[in-house]
Amino acid sequence: MGQTLARRTLASSVIGGCLWLAASLLATAASAQTGGEGLSPTLSAIKKAHVVRLGYRESSPPFSFVDQSDRPIGYSLELCEAIVEEIGVEVDDPNLKIDYVKVTSDDRIDAVLQNKIDLECGSTTANAERGKRVAFSPLMFVAGTKLMVPKASSVQSLTDLKGKTIVVTKGTTNEQAIQAADRKSSLGLNIVTSPDHEQSYQMLVDGKADAFATDDILLSGLIARHKAQDKFRVTGDYLSYDPYGIMFRKGEPQLSAVVERAFRKLGSNRDLVPLYNKWFTARLPTGERLNVPISLQLEEAFKAMDDSASANN
Repeated sequence: MGQTLARRTLASSVIGGCLWLAASLLATAASAQTGGEGLSPTLSAIKKAHVVRLGYRESSPPFSFVDQSDRPIGYSLELCEAIVEEIGVEVDDPNLKIDYVKVTSDDRIDAVLQNKIDLECGSTTANAERGKRVAFSPLMFVAGTKLMVPKASSVQSLTDLKGKTIVVTKGTTNEQAIQAADRKSSLGLNIVTSPDHEQSYQMLVDGKADAFATDDILLSGLIARHKAQDKFRVTGDYLSYDPYGIMFRKGEPQLSAVVERAFRKLGSNRDLVPLYNKWFTARLPTGERLNVPISLQLEEAFKAMDDSASANN
């Protein structure tokens, strides 16, 4: 009888100990989750620092540029700010701060890879080659390489530039597109590079290049920003297809899901088209107007982000 009671007491102690251990483990796990463990590396770092670092461009209107007070503004930055809100939900911190970090076309990918920024909010083409190194948001714009030339120039297409000088911005898909077209058509182009779009534009202004090649919307943005409609024009066939996205670190499914969720919320609230119109058809905060209506392809992509529409079908 005494042995039986002892065994029962031991069994109760073991069970009680196991229950206590299980409860302790659950409490520890909950505490760890609150402290950032269980989150992807980027989200965990954001939760710990209470800051999201957004990479911006100085001269990529209307996507990412600075106003008269040198404050970063633009379509891409507004999209990134919506993602920041969703990150706040994910890490349970509604008061995340934003740190704006300047990047260029040449160093933007490295800025993501080297953990200098969390989201790159510019005018970056999401292609398969880059997709091997970084991740991208859903489609936010579609552009393509064209040419900016002086209004008085006779140039109508790239072939008219045979043997002449063309400037491209270093580290862009446009640089690759022009090099490929040059090889294919044996044009003998003198292809020169500059660090950013503003410098490329200035080379054309200074007569150091016969044309400036980059995405058509960026060319239109620069012409509008400089009120140079009477000096320059955009011409030529599309020399590349460039779908834009917000760039972030690859290999973090949780972060990718947060970015996707932010876009779907904007889509379901019917905010994507008004946001587009704010930056592409209405007057910009800096005074100019681009008057670029939304393309059918982009409009369809935005509709695909509308979960409420699919739910009602």
